[in-house]
Amino acid sequence: MTVHDKARGHDLAALRGLNTAVVLRALRRESPQTVSTLATTTGLSRPTVEALVEELAGQGWIAETDVPAAGRSPGRPARRFRFRSEAGHVIGVDMGLRKLVLLLARLDGEVVARHREEFPAELSGAERIELLRGRLRRFLTDQGLGPDDVWSVGIGVPGMVDDTGRILSVVVPDWTDLDLARRLADDIPCRVFVENDVNLAVLAEHWRGAAVLADDVACVLVGRRISCGVMIDGKLHRGRRGGAGELGILPQLGLEEAGKVLAWDGGRRDGESGSDALARAVRAGNPAALDVLDRYLAGVAPGIAALVLALDPELLVLSGALAPVGAPLGPLLTEQLRPLTLHVPRIAVSTLGREGVALGAVRRALDAVEAQLPDVAGPLRPSVAKH
Repeated sequence: MTVHDKARGHDLAALRGLNTAVVLRALRRESPQTVSTLATTTGLSRPTVEALVEELAGQGWIAETDVPAAGRSPGRPARRFRFRSEAGHVIGVDMGLRKLVLLLARLDGEVVARHREEFPAELSGAERIELLRGRLRRFLTDQGLGPDDVWSVGIGVPGMVDDTGRILSVVVPDWTDLDLARRLADDIPCRVFVENDVNLAVLAEHWRGAAVLADDVACVLVGRRISCGVMIDGKLHRGRRGGAGELGILPQLGLEEAGKVLAWDGGRRDGESGSDALARAVRAGNPAALDVLDRYLAGVAPGIAALVLALDPELLVLSGALAPVGAPLGPLLTEQLRPLTLHVPRIAVSTLGREGVALGAVRRALDAVEAQLPDVAGPLRPSVAKH
């Protein structure tokens, strides 16, 4: 075989790999589809699609479905294929100061299991890692799965994460300079991605939340801690070292002092956090609760106004502990921002509840799986490597 023949063979293999990924992605976006439909949507020839469909079915990536098509005409029905989203799973994690949220999702993003628990804020960094390890093992066991059934994991943490995966955290100082993905590598034999929690929150809002139709978005975590995630032209903006949007670090903005205003113990129910009790009181029209919220928003407005003036976002999404306040939060903040900015952007309150960060972590994990699809060449599961 000549060098030219080898090069040509390599080129044909690469082309086949790309075509395989195109068909697989088409079925991930919309299932089921017939061979004819796939040929149309991918632009590939019917013989090429037929061969690739048979290959992918044999590998376990896709399956023929017997679900009848709506409005089917008489005669022998065309074969229809679907992406086997149940073939693998990803996990999204929100590891906060006092809470842990775990979401298990199929490869189509459908969440099939969830876990949430509170833990003492005083836990050390090492104790937090052991807690996370133990809960991940139990979470998978409860679903009848093992570590090898997970293709990718996204983890949200309260701190800045640089491009090497190392954390800088004021909230959990013990985790500063920690490579959390590497510490978990023996427990999770797949790619683990660690990201700032509010960065994941903005991904979730753009995927399934208030920012689905917006591409220039600032998502602000409102509560005792203030932070912001930024999306520009539909892409997460992390900054040079992952620190974009860390408003709370600058003491001159007074955001930490504003957070102290949120102390609220009036009428708390068993197991209810202070922020949830405050939100409930605000929704009920409690004058004292409304006064607390108004003073808090007055305290954080200068910082948020600086963000608005710097970014001029299309949409400002309010997430975090005070999101349960709901619709009143937007107008109240608008009144505080109006005298401080050239204009007030459209404001929306997150409806993703307490799972926003973990849902964004699911999205990050799915993106990693998506990036592996061009390399599909035989096995059901894409090759994975430890971070």
